[in-house]
Amino acid sequence: MTTPDFGFETLAIRAGQEPDPRTGAVIPAIYATSTYQQDGVGGLREGYEYSRTANPTRTALEQCLAALEHGSRGFAFASGMAAEDTLLRALCTPGDHVVIPNDAYGGTFRLFDKVLKTWGLDYSVAPIADVDAVRAAVEPGRTAVIWVETPTNPLLGIADIAGLAEVAHEAGALLVVDNTFASPYLQQPLALGADVVVHSTTKYCGGHSDVVGGAVVVDDDDLEDRIAFHQNAIGAVAGPFDSWLVLRGIRTLGVRMDRHCDNAERVVGFLLGRPEITDVIYPGLETHPGHVLATKQMKRFGGMVSFRHRGGEQAAVDVCNATRVFILGESLGGVESLIEHPGRMTHASAAGSPLEVPSDLVRLSVGIETADDLLADLAQALDQAGR
Repeated sequence: MTTPDFGFETLAIRAGQEPDPRTGAVIPAIYATSTYQQDGVGGLREGYEYSRTANPTRTALEQCLAALEHGSRGFAFASGMAAEDTLLRALCTPGDHVVIPNDAYGGTFRLFDKVLKTWGLDYSVAPIADVDAVRAAVEPGRTAVIWVETPTNPLLGIADIAGLAEVAHEAGALLVVDNTFASPYLQQPLALGADVVVHSTTKYCGGHSDVVGGAVVVDDDDLEDRIAFHQNAIGAVAGPFDSWLVLRGIRTLGVRMDRHCDNAERVVGFLLGRPEITDVIYPGLETHPGHVLATKQMKRFGGMVSFRHRGGEQAAVDVCNATRVFILGESLGGVESLIEHPGRMTHASAAGSPLEVPSDLVRLSVGIETADDLLADLAQALDQAGR
């Protein structure tokens, strides 16, 4: 079921998920096993020997993710951060250099700044929306990776994937794209020239806020071998039940993303009419600096919306504390709507760094509830915060 002729939704439901040949079960089994009987020493059944190395449920997820991203192989991990850490150790060696965004997930920045820097990996920060600035940040002979998010977290910046792929390849580096905010349904970076795609499958792929996971997808034999070795050697793999939950979520990814986008557009329209808001940040707005590029790269513009409050940091915090339908919490991409204050929550680790976010910023993960209920909730929260 990896034939490109099949549509996204068909691949999401069928890729890696053929009915069980013995029972006819249409849903992949949860292979809750650590080891496998061998038919004589070294006689492996379908290549399975130990579940850190491979597990049939995880294999199903990895095959599905590869199909959705139009890659040759996918790798499932215990979390998005486990995926990032394993990937970077597979692609880089101590002494290498990486260019990272000036707007990125706080946990990603923490990994580079507090963990990998002590391992000997150097990094520079650049505005990923500016191809020339990224090119200037590249250190010839040292830069191994250009790392981007698009849209970025939490300021929803848009990177020119094709342009940055050209910059990376001119320098002998690889382009890694964190595709978490867009999901494979809205954007396929490998088709635009990226070398590696990363996901926190906790978010839109899982979609129900009931699993933590991560993924890497590539379309290159050498990268496959390097990542597979490190996945097995480091061992931060997705367990069978977590893999099954992500697969369950992926089956409805297309229909969920359409509803996320529909609701986000309604929320954006509402926020534009509120005098308390100084800036509504959404790639679907023609005023967004990356709008034209996002239109070319993305099917739609996603379910993430950020805004800045005229009343400053405390007013932004007050809005977060006043919602009733929007749940105050970290993470994103679930069916439920979430609200957070990035400066004090998901991006607190970036305080005082070039990645520090505005203190008056609020980030919304717009869910799939009734849109009118979401608008009414934001209205009462903004009213309360203004008192």
